[in-house]
Amino acid sequence: MTEATHPTLSWRETLRNFSDVRVLTMLFLGFSAGIPILLIFSSLSLWLGEAGVERKAVTFFSWAALGYSFKFVWAPLIDKLPLPVLSKVLGKRRAWLLLSQCMIILAILAMGSIDPALSKNNLTLMALAAVLLGFSSATQDIVIDAYRIESAETRLQALMSSTYIVGYRLAMIVAGAGALYLAAHFGSEKGHYVYLAWRWTYFIMAAIMLIGVITTFVIPEPQHQASKLHYSPRDYLRLVLVFAFTVTAFVLTFFVTDGLFSHLKALFAAGTFTGFLLETLRFALAVGMAFLVGYVLVLIGLVDRAIAIETWIAPIAEFFKRYGVKTAAFLLILIGFYRISDIVLGAASNVFYQDQNFTKEEIATAVKTVGVLVSVIGGVLGGLFATRFGVMKSLLWGAILAALTNLVFVALALVGHNLLVFYFAVISDNLAAGFASAAFVAFLSALTSVSFTAVQYAIFSSLMSLLPKVLGGYSGTMVDAIGYPSFFTLTTLIGLPVIGLVLIATRFLELDQSKLTKPA
Repeated sequence: MTEATHPTLSWRETLRNFSDVRVLTMLFLGFSAGIPILLIFSSLSLWLGEAGVERKAVTFFSWAALGYSFKFVWAPLIDKLPLPVLSKVLGKRRAWLLLSQCMIILAILAMGSIDPALSKNNLTLMALAAVLLGFSSATQDIVIDAYRIESAETRLQALMSSTYIVGYRLAMIVAGAGALYLAAHFGSEKGHYVYLAWRWTYFIMAAIMLIGVITTFVIPEPQHQASKLHYSPRDYLRLVLVFAFTVTAFVLTFFVTDGLFSHLKALFAAGTFTGFLLETLRFALAVGMAFLVGYVLVLIGLVDRAIAIETWIAPIAEFFKRYGVKTAAFLLILIGFYRISDIVLGAASNVFYQDQNFTKEEIATAVKTVGVLVSVIGGVLGGLFATRFGVMKSLLWGAILAALTNLVFVALALVGHNLLVFYFAVISDNLAAGFASAAFVAFLSALTSVSFTAVQYAIFSSLMSLLPKVLGGYSGTMVDAIGYPSFFTLTTLIGLPVIGLVLIATRFLELDQSKLTKPA
């Protein structure tokens, strides 16, 4: 990292970069990426609730989004596998982007064509369609991340990240509040379920996804990509089979051991910490079994060892070789912990609002509308700050804001139902989250090599959310044990070491904006 330091841009020069076509492109791709997520979670949950589906069955649908946390597993295939005909016509990135968008539209249409209230079979079909939507959406995310990194130099990555977040958040308003408005407009509500209302709502959401398809046809294919590999179709098919068997081994191990680990929790009277350790062990066991199955399949020759190494091992090895084992390990720790403060808090926030006796209308207005709009502003500010002052300074301020704004929730827990403090908490939390997200995406983009764009970024983004989401699952147990004020104080405290990690990265690793490189 010996690259010379670039001069600090003026505010006028920074703002002028927003007019770059590549920066504006991410607004539309971000919008395309933001539509599916709420159609799996909140909007679908309300649909199923109105249809009279049991609450425990509704919660199972959250598994449909597991693809977002494990997208790094098939990201190597997207980096290496060409698509017949499409790759020749559109190029590698745009071909995969178009395929994933078409799959998203197909999944949304399939969900809209099923009435979950009719039978259990229909509910099963709805679950399968939701899984297809989650997998397709995660695939689109992989391709968009790779496209963003490959299509522009480092100096534009922060602004491209911020416009992506703006588009993403606007899409969440459309797929969240917009979908609910449409369903209500067509006549469906709690106690008066109308299937046709939800069908046309989802059909309209599928039509809105055409914005992403049009964008894919308009944008150019990025020039800076990894060198193409030339293997036979048979080799690629074997690679896909190994991937399928590996994922199957992980899923079967994880769910088959559910009874065993539930017994162990009861045997050891597992509290929050012990339960977390047991779940971590269960996850590690499933990962180990998947690795073992993949290793054995390669060993017996189901797939050529060279292509397996280049697909799954080379991207990780390149990262450790580029930064050294100690530095690379430190960076992975920073990535894994950076968002822990706000993600753990977010897991309990909606329940907290209800426990504070805020109405659904108050929560919807504050969180789904004002909060989302404020997070857009935070994302823009984060991108501007990173472009003007450097990625690491914005990363530092993002960590500080994410931790300290949690203290506002302590105040809200103490005062109870107070709209002024409620709005202040929502606004400060979303502003900090938007700022930190833009800075962090720029940071991850800069760490990614253009030789393994999709794979490395997918690993980074999955690692970013894995530990916080697992820990967030125990937020309810923590609240029961220590209460809301202590819980929010804890989420503040666990964010403080992250500030130290960023300071160490800035001082000892010299990872400022001008020295973050993406070698080919």
